[in-house]
Amino acid sequence: MSAAHLEKLNADQRHAVEHGIGEGRTFGSPLLIIAGAGSGKTNTLAHRVAHLLLKGADPRRILLMTFSRRAAGELTSRVRRICAETLGGKAGVLTDALGWAGTFHGIGARLLRE
Repeated sequence: MSAAHLEKLNADQRHAVEHGIGEGRTFGSPLLIIAGAGSGKTNTLAHRVAHLLLKGADPRRILLMTFSRRAAGELTSRVRRICAETLGGKAGVLTDALGWAGTFHGIGARLLRE
């Protein structure tokens, strides 16, 4: 699989996206990203999730949370776009299974209901 989706990132962003992802289906430790406004955090997070999916991570085991519905929608749509650019029509299967993406409040309410 091509890593063309990573070429748009700077060195620090790419390092964060690839952190702990080995060959095959090995996924290492979590990573804390602290960055200022306009530094590309949303882009980096979207690429990180897409990269995990493209490397074989189970989308049902990924929790993607943010504060606002707008930001959650933006992150999810970016993940879909990045996966679609790499996989084409097959990307929908992965991204549709990304069921734990939303706001802190929305996911908290879902957990309470379940």
